[in-house]
Amino acid sequence: MMMNLITLKKIKQMINIPFCKPYLTNNEISYISTVLDKKKLSGNGDFTKKCHHLFNEYYGFKNCLLTSSCTDALEMAAILIDIHPGDEVIMPSYTFVSTANAFILRGAKILFVDSRKDSPGMDEDKIEELITSKTKAIVPVHYAGISCDMDKIMLIAKKYGLFVIEDAAQSIDSYYIDKNGNKSPLGSFGDLAAFSFHETKNIISGEGGMLVINNEEFKDRAEIIWEKGTNRSAFFRGEVNKYGWVDLGSSFLPSEITAAFLYAQLEQINKIQKRRLDIWNLYYERLSYLSSKFSIQTSFVPHYSTNNGHIFYIVCNTLNERTDLIDYLKQKGILAVFHYLSLHKSDYFEKLHDTRSLVQSDRYSDCLLRLPLYNDLELTDVNLICSEIINYFESKI
Repeated sequence: MMMNLITLKKIKQMINIPFCKPYLTNNEISYISTVLDKKKLSGNGDFTKKCHHLFNEYYGFKNCLLTSSCTDALEMAAILIDIHPGDEVIMPSYTFVSTANAFILRGAKILFVDSRKDSPGMDEDKIEELITSKTKAIVPVHYAGISCDMDKIMLIAKKYGLFVIEDAAQSIDSYYIDKNGNKSPLGSFGDLAAFSFHETKNIISGEGGMLVINNEEFKDRAEIIWEKGTNRSAFFRGEVNKYGWVDLGSSFLPSEITAAFLYAQLEQINKIQKRRLDIWNLYYERLSYLSSKFSIQTSFVPHYSTNNGHIFYIVCNTLNERTDLIDYLKQKGILAVFHYLSLHKSDYFEKLHDTRSLVQSDRYSDCLLRLPLYNDLELTDVNLICSEIINYFESKI
């Protein structure tokens, strides 16, 4: 154990280019100080309302609620669509555990869909074959901020009367483009959508998330669930003369300190996004060479999606190749990391999974490699990373 700790310490000392580094706008401390001066630290105060207003103004999210995490937003969604034991929910296997946990906690049976060959996102053409009389919802995950084919998914949902919950954790400021060329923000399609503001995301608040309520049927109840199952918000608006416990709920809303931090980030979203896209585009330009020369798959943006510069990845040919490349880059002071492990093969779920083989999900689990991408990453460093990756593959010829 001691040797492992020593080795880990040495690796950390070697890294000159980390995988991720939180970006600060320089207004976070000022806004947090404003909260402290007002001595109103608990949630649903001025900065929470400012954030809600900004999301409405920028993206047309008329009903949204900040949460302590994207996990919380997903758990609220599971409560709102009234998930009960025996209900079935369809989602990709290649996703974070929170996507599944939110529904499993309410007793749902999860049916996992394989990924696409050209993208880690769910294969929309494999959804319909999993639908039964017990199916209640489809949960598309917009991996890397790249949209699933929402026209296809919404048609399936309408045909079978299913709810759609968008896991838009990575999807701030990304859009779906319909056949007429119209752009709609991700998170605006499903009955409900969940976003993340974790420190690894484009827009951050340390921890943090948001639930978007597109189905008006859920608007009032969402606020009650958000406020621990009480009608407290209605009381403070003067709509009732007292508040009490009226429904299920939990402590889902974040503090004003978190909201103030988030607002400082949101004010600079255009600047943040431009920088991330500059970095992503340079990766794409330099590493497209890998596809033709070495059959290495790189980040893919379909014609129906924009790109928000959240993740740039490459897909190696084998697990051993990826492991070797990670080690090679570490020796050069560059930290690149893999991502999800297929949930259908996890220790928790493996015995619950049916016999279907999810080949593409497993391929991404074994072979996908994420490259450093953060606002303070210099373009000279991006060029260095690309050169080292190209050198690695050329050395294998």
